[in-house]
Amino acid sequence: MLFGDEHVRRYEETDGEVGHDWEKGAPILILTTTGRKSGQERKFALIYQEHEGAYVIVASKGGAPQHPGWYLNLQANPEVKVQVKADKFTAKARTATDAEREVLWPKMAKVWPDYDEYQKKTDRKIPVVILERA
Repeated sequence: MLFGDEHVRRYEETDGEVGHDWEKGAPILILTTTGRKSGQERKFALIYQEHEGAYVIVASKGGAPQHPGWYLNLQANPEVKVQVKADKFTAKARTATDAEREVLWPKMAKVWPDYDEYQKKTDRKIPVVILERA
């Protein structure tokens, strides 16, 4: 099972041949943000789903009380890099509206049912993020 930096490294080395299909069949993309404090690139392997030509990810952090660092980074700078298998592109990230979240949350929870458990563990409304090609 791949996690963290090792997951990112193997995914990038193999254009997703290793690492795209993850635990329980969940598909993974690589998100690269710019650190809001450091200004350095930060890479994350995240579960995604396609929706209407965009990619959708969830800022769950396992139901922790605070948002994940990558979400804070993209709030500060929404221009990100994305890799889905061998497809690498620049995207603009935005938080789904409440109406969009109502549609997208069940879609994401279907591919990763733990999201529903994560939401129960925290008082924060876990953000759903839409990545649209730039």
